[in-house]
Amino acid sequence: MFRLGQVVIRNGQKVKAIELRRCLSAAPQTQKRAENRPVADDKKPNMSFLTNIFRGEVQPAQVFPYPEVLDAEQKEYIAAFVDPVTRFFEEVNDPVKNDSTANIDEATADALWELGAFSLQVPPEYGGLGLNNTQYSRMCDIIGGQDLGLGIFIGAHQSIGFKGILLYGTKEQKEKYLPKVSTGRTYAAFALTEPSSGSDAGSIRCRAVKTPDGKHYVLNGSKIWISNGGIADIMTVFAQTEIEDPRTGQKKDKVTAFIVERGFGGVTSGPPENKMGIKCSNTAEVYFEDCKIPIENVLGGEGNGFKVAMNILNNGRFGMAATLSGTMRACIQKATEHATNRVQFGRKLETYGGIQEKLARMAMHHYATQSMAYMISGNMDSGSTDYHLEAAISKVFASESAWYVCDEAIQILGGMGFMKDAGLERVMRDLRIFRIFEGTNDILRLFVALTGIQYAGSHLKELQKAFKNPAANLGLIFKEGSRRAIRSIGYGGTDLAPFVAGPLKDSAKQCSESIDIFGQAVESLLIKHGKGIVEEQFMLNRLADAAIDTYAMAVVLSRASRAVQKNLPSAEHEILMAQAWCHEAADRVRVNIRKINTDSFAKNYGKMSQISKNICAHNGIAHNNPLDID
Repeated sequence: MFRLGQVVIRNGQKVKAIELRRCLSAAPQTQKRAENRPVADDKKPNMSFLTNIFRGEVQPAQVFPYPEVLDAEQKEYIAAFVDPVTRFFEEVNDPVKNDSTANIDEATADALWELGAFSLQVPPEYGGLGLNNTQYSRMCDIIGGQDLGLGIFIGAHQSIGFKGILLYGTKEQKEKYLPKVSTGRTYAAFALTEPSSGSDAGSIRCRAVKTPDGKHYVLNGSKIWISNGGIADIMTVFAQTEIEDPRTGQKKDKVTAFIVERGFGGVTSGPPENKMGIKCSNTAEVYFEDCKIPIENVLGGEGNGFKVAMNILNNGRFGMAATLSGTMRACIQKATEHATNRVQFGRKLETYGGIQEKLARMAMHHYATQSMAYMISGNMDSGSTDYHLEAAISKVFASESAWYVCDEAIQILGGMGFMKDAGLERVMRDLRIFRIFEGTNDILRLFVALTGIQYAGSHLKELQKAFKNPAANLGLIFKEGSRRAIRSIGYGGTDLAPFVAGPLKDSAKQCSESIDIFGQAVESLLIKHGKGIVEEQFMLNRLADAAIDTYAMAVVLSRASRAVQKNLPSAEHEILMAQAWCHEAADRVRVNIRKINTDSFAKNYGKMSQISKNICAHNGIAHNNPLDID
């Protein structure tokens, strides 16, 4: 059994702990984490920075200043974990063995339970460590730099597996299940995906039928690619149920979420899937055959399953960005070590401009990813409920940045990077899934673009209504008219300069200009396509990429400004990264907006569409071999 003797400093006194989890879970800390359950309030303004830029407007509260949500005690609490967790990875966990055996051995799993690694965000009264989102991010950051397969093993259990119980569980459900998944060594899983429904969660076919006495649901169907599916005894399962509208009496199918125990009977699982990466995390198909679920195990209310599923995923996406920032850090460290020692043509690699450019861009991607992760977790800990677009962007940005950073690290190491002993090929295989699961990046791009456009469209509808009764809405009409008139002659517009440190004023201007042209592009698309914008996916992808770059600019400006204001030793370095990032990101925004606004690009998208149709019609390549031989 892996137990950690350690010292915790609190109020100037040393308190010896035999076991880290027991000591820290019992220790008091000020809980700043707001209830994560969304609160419906139509009158409450949307505080999302990202959502508002779709109107060409700025809502700075969640970005500036950079969030500082941990007090001294909370920082001390999470800092106490760093050394023992690091020791676990040095002394117990073997990522190469985990990958080669496609398994987490019993000793490693036992050590993780002893550490409390499976109950990081569970309140102490249920046996957990009670970490808030920012503290949880710090743990993800460490794990991501060590073993992504192990990270998925841990994350599938708590980030999605039983997260629904934390978010939506009744008092009785929490009391029954949270102790089991915290200290009872019972694994949890999230069962949503089916053979016929991947990103389209609304099309699931798993079905639960209520018994005549109304006391149970009987579940039938199957789920595929379920992380921890072969080892979990508690699952959050989503199934179609017949729901009657209390007003009309009409019956229709709606998804409901259930807490399902393997012990209910009728629950079986297939063999572990043979995957490209994250091999040590168990992934299996799960089957339900006449599984009888007590009515009290409905999670979040009958017919509310889609909302429950989406909020579970939205709530955990920031953790993916934190995890992958750790992965990037480890890749950059390997690449830097090689570049500072390897000599070619009489010079160390680090002296060559090509290598310098690679290392700089790798570091900038890490900085932006890490900044997003801790900003979003900070927003959540401050009580924000308007973070879903930012969380989606952080997942897309982090997964693509980590792939880029790992690929460049392999390139810097050259032939050595291609060898298994360097460890990077395993990281690359593990990384590939992150652009696919918990919402593919392709779907999340459309989610970001269409959600933002819907918000911008509601503003245009408001203006249209105002013009129908101008006498009663003069204020709104003149405000909007003045804003557009001023911008049309090159004045006015967004100004982020007051929110950033002096050396970053020019970079703030680049971000501000990006927001202005972005908002104008959204309005033009709405006017041109109306509801038909849903079908303009070539345009929507460009729009999403521009939104990602714009948000990343704002985030790094905020964090670098914090470094200046706090006079951190890294302030000058952070200024350089923010300036370089904003310069290139603003250029990408301009390019993407030009692709949206220019007819020649629209025509080219049409050509790509036809090329794709030709390929599909030929079931593959539609052109002949140059020798004209089939």
